[in-house]
Amino acid sequence: MQSKVLPINSKAQSNGPRGLHVGIIMDGNGRWAARRGLPRVAGHRAGVAALRRVVERAPDVGIRRLTVYAFSSDNWRRPAQEVESIMWLLRRYLRLEAERLRQRDARIEIIGRRDRLPAVLVEEMERAEFLTLAGKRLHLRVAVDYSARGAIAQAALEVARGSEAATTADLMRSMIDQTLTAECGDVDLLIRTGGEQRLSDFLLWECAYAELVLTDRMWPEFDEDDLDAALAEFRGRERRFGGVPSAVESIV
Repeated sequence: MQSKVLPINSKAQSNGPRGLHVGIIMDGNGRWAARRGLPRVAGHRAGVAALRRVVERAPDVGIRRLTVYAFSSDNWRRPAQEVESIMWLLRRYLRLEAERLRQRDARIEIIGRRDRLPAVLVEEMERAEFLTLAGKRLHLRVAVDYSARGAIAQAALEVARGSEAATTADLMRSMIDQTLTAECGDVDLLIRTGGEQRLSDFLLWECAYAELVLTDRMWPEFDEDDLDAALAEFRGRERRFGGVPSAVESIV
């Protein structure tokens, strides 16, 4: 895998029994299709197959929480036909994969807004979430109509409404962090495919100290070997969390 990685000298610390939290910006579907003279929706279909490969591989390589970026709040700006195709593919993925995930002891959760999504898609989301609720081996989170800025703003609003105790900036920060990361924690490794080098409003709070692996591979081409290579690179780094190695080692 050819990757362009931010210059971080680090050696990954152990994440303990909870396993790794990996985020993936699944980029490059449209460009992959265009290079082959195919419609963009063909790239999205191929992207679904790539997601299946990664999901099946993830628990075997120490990933317990996997958050993937399927559709951002800004993606509504795309042509209506492409948006409609993506919504159809999301619904189809949930309908076909929910039982497979349940059998693999995996749980699926959809994060992001639901009020702007087609009702039939929301129904499929709720069905898949209910069917896989008991999954323990992998927690798969799919971000749909998602904006990290929106999520942070919503968390701040919930804190402000629910408590009058957040009277200092530090306390407000702690309460927002609890709202956003209580279940899945911070992201350990963020992978972005497609050769771009930006976060695109994805898990901004949770990625504060994530290690970044940026690869030129288009998402439809991403496979188990690419995931293994990204994890190997991650595990060769030293995570300092703003401190020095000796200080970090003393608290983990």
